[in-house]
Amino acid sequence: MYDLDTRHAALLLIASGRSVNSVSRETGISRWALRQWRTHGIEPVSAGAQPLRTDGPAYPYLLGLYLGDGCISAHRRGVYVLRIACADSWPGLADACEKAIREVRPGGAVCRVRQQGCAQITSTSKQWPVVFPQHGPGKKHERTIALEPWQQEIVGAHPWEFVKGLIDSDGCRITNWTERTVAGVRKRYEYPRYFFTNTSADIRRLFTDTLDSLGVAWTETRRRGGAYNVSVARRASVAEMDRHVGPKS
Repeated sequence: MYDLDTRHAALLLIASGRSVNSVSRETGISRWALRQWRTHGIEPVSAGAQPLRTDGPAYPYLLGLYLGDGCISAHRRGVYVLRIACADSWPGLADACEKAIREVRPGGAVCRVRQQGCAQITSTSKQWPVVFPQHGPGKKHERTIALEPWQQEIVGAHPWEFVKGLIDSDGCRITNWTERTVAGVRKRYEYPRYFFTNTSADIRRLFTDTLDSLGVAWTETRRRGGAYNVSVARRASVAEMDRHVGPKS
């Protein structure tokens, strides 16, 4: 049984870019234990409790939701509360968020706290800051937001789930239109596009880097108030987004 300081120090070595094998050789900790801590967190799990799971597609989706509309706050006795705001305009979003939390936090309670115009989907665990190390004081756009190497590995395995989580939180699919005169006849043309808006340059970069890895073309424009829009408008790229992401429900 390793104490928390030993576990944390080992994960810091892995987060610095070291391989599991090299950290295991240096510390004497088994590779199995290192992988378990990296995937499920370093908090010892009490009898009957289940660790948080980050090894499936639900985690990168929930990560996207958290980066967009989520926060983590201290509760009591080392317990933290994850809160993700889901607007009433898309009732299916709250269901999808709750489903993802239940898959990441198997056996844990998930609650909905009603607020004006939205529902806060909440869940408690000692491990939320471990599986979401982007947690910290202050607003996300006022501090550095970067993925740990183990998170990047998971996003690389499930990139569309991460993109969908970001779109479902701070994005949308809309239909633009224009009119043109063709052979003397005025015709209306409609074309869909996706937008992602976030004031954090780091979070926008995580979004666009993932789009780049998927071959999805995008452009970025500044909006009033300092926020930026990332737009996906090319027909082939929109078709890929429709295939894997789709509009919020």
